[in-house]
Amino acid sequence: MTSFLARRVSVCLVTLWAASVVVFAAMTALPGDPALVMLGTEASPETLAALRRELGLDRPVVERYAAWVGGLLTGDLGVSHAYDVAVGALIADRLAVTVPLAVLAMGLAVAVAVPLGVLAADRRGRFADYGVLGFAQLGVAVPGFWIGILLILVFAVELGWFPAGGFPGWQDQAAAALSALVLPALALALPEAAILARVTRAALLETLAEDFVRTARAKGLGRRAVLVRHVLRNALVPMVTIGGLQFAFLIAGAIIIESVFTLPGLGRLVVQAIGQRDLVVVQSVVVLLAALVIAVNLLVDLAAAAIDPRPRLADR
Repeated sequence: MTSFLARRVSVCLVTLWAASVVVFAAMTALPGDPALVMLGTEASPETLAALRRELGLDRPVVERYAAWVGGLLTGDLGVSHAYDVAVGALIADRLAVTVPLAVLAMGLAVAVAVPLGVLAADRRGRFADYGVLGFAQLGVAVPGFWIGILLILVFAVELGWFPAGGFPGWQDQAAAALSALVLPALALALPEAAILARVTRAALLETLAEDFVRTARAKGLGRRAVLVRHVLRNALVPMVTIGGLQFAFLIAGAIIIESVFTLPGLGRLVVQAIGQRDLVVVQSVVVLLAALVIAVNLLVDLAAAAIDPRPRLADR
């Protein structure tokens, strides 16, 4: 297990380094002058030169990259030129919205998808199976922002059960903050639940064809008991794998939903930083999202190896 973990961690570190190189190169290759965008075309050459020195734009590319990576390793992400605050504090404030949103959305997706997948596998070829497949097709086809708008019209405008947008913060308003995340979490969860339900159904049906299932049935266990006690556990690997990838997507791909519900999360921060040419913030947020995705994939690999040790033993 130690060698398996060491190999996976080494791959993750190399991938993260490659992601930092790509992000920095992309930000550097962008056309235009950040100092000119920030100060405007009427700024004097002396002022522009001073701002470029302050931003470090007058230094060689390799030196700038080394300084940036060194800051990432020490936790010094620099200062946002648009907000005039530390980038680390700025990202931490936005993570307090994005991470709970992704966790809540993933919990709702699992709570909806796993029972539906089990029901579809148990009722294969019947009305319930076709109903779950129809829900899955609809969930994949309908964009999340449209679901968000529909949820706002029904549950915020018509019924008034939840706020239509905004975020009051967690300080002394935990209930209100959680209420503000319910509708966007639903908008994120429903498409992911549709995908996970199909994966669950397919994994269960594949496992139902195994020899040990026929043996359990021959011993007198009912179909439902076999499905819950034996099949569901053995079908966990693809479910955990897809679920982990979906969680990473929820963290990195919530930009549109955060814009629909005007949530001050990482997605909106990236959009605003791009518009303001705040490259320090953009670079740091993108690398952080890449690190989160890589970390989630590592945890998924470890969970899959714990559930089914055969690939790990084959590597050995």
